[in-house]
Amino acid sequence: MATSGRHQTTGHTEHASKKVIYAALAGNTLIAITKFIAAALTGSSAMLSEGIHSTVDTGNQLLLLHGLRRARRPADEDFPFGYGKEIYFWSFVVAILIFSVGAGISLYEGIQHLMHPAELTAPHINYIVLGLALLFEGVAWYMAYREFNKARGRRGYLAAIRHGKDPSLFVVLFEDSAAMLGIVAAFAGVWLTALTGSHVYDAVASILIGLILALTAAWLAWETQGLLIGESANREVVRSIRKLALAFPEILRTNEVLTMHMGPRYILVNLSVEFQDEATAVDIERIVAQLDRQIKAAHPAVKRVFVEAESWARPQRGEQPGGQVSEPRDSDVKRR
Repeated sequence: MATSGRHQTTGHTEHASKKVIYAALAGNTLIAITKFIAAALTGSSAMLSEGIHSTVDTGNQLLLLHGLRRARRPADEDFPFGYGKEIYFWSFVVAILIFSVGAGISLYEGIQHLMHPAELTAPHINYIVLGLALLFEGVAWYMAYREFNKARGRRGYLAAIRHGKDPSLFVVLFEDSAAMLGIVAAFAGVWLTALTGSHVYDAVASILIGLILALTAAWLAWETQGLLIGESANREVVRSIRKLALAFPEILRTNEVLTMHMGPRYILVNLSVEFQDEATAVDIERIVAQLDRQIKAAHPAVKRVFVEAESWARPQRGEQPGGQVSEPRDSDVKRR
């Protein structure tokens, strides 16, 4: 039986994501302007790289907001499961931009200043700007960390990132973490250049900022690619759905519990179960309707549930398990 549910989002969670993005957007815009002014006044390669970094981050926040807006569009004939994966696509675009623009230009500037040194003047301006940037970035990072910490629950930090389904939270956290590391690298480069008179430290700091951005982009791309392809719900959700199904005495076994995230707060469930031989068609319809309600009540992110009644059979070699899917109608029970 296929049962439908409208694509809905959890307002509080989406509001938290937007709040984090808006905070990062405001901070990065102001920081980028001040960094470029400082780079023009002092001739610092590291400061120029930091300005580029903040500009890329500003653009990335706009892309994430664009992705969240497009993901809210309702389902239609062309996209019957909605547009929730838009946020995954734009998060992947953000990773590409960090790598190609942020890391690429920072590495280029560092190498250019290493080959063609320029005199560093008025380093105190850089200190002031970097100190303010660290303060602003720290506030944005704390807001992102606080929301991420709420979302991760009891999981460890790496596990929460690996199993997280809302990239808008950990993308901003990654960006802000990379930004703070970049500020520390820029400060060290400017300070060592002013202390020793050697331009090498400033250029090396720019190269280091580029490498930080490249590693951040690679990690972001790795974490978002699974969501973009079609990642399953977390294992505890799958176990819970299986447990709910087996609570009905008329259900002999659950053959498969196939899930996919169509968005951060939209899970598609395809459940294959075997009923007792004594179960009638009326019994099956009643149980499937109850199971649908119970799954959605236990897991509000589950919006669509498809239940197939079929006998268990081990897939033949080369056959994809769960390859036969019931017709997407609101009351269809398929016996085999």
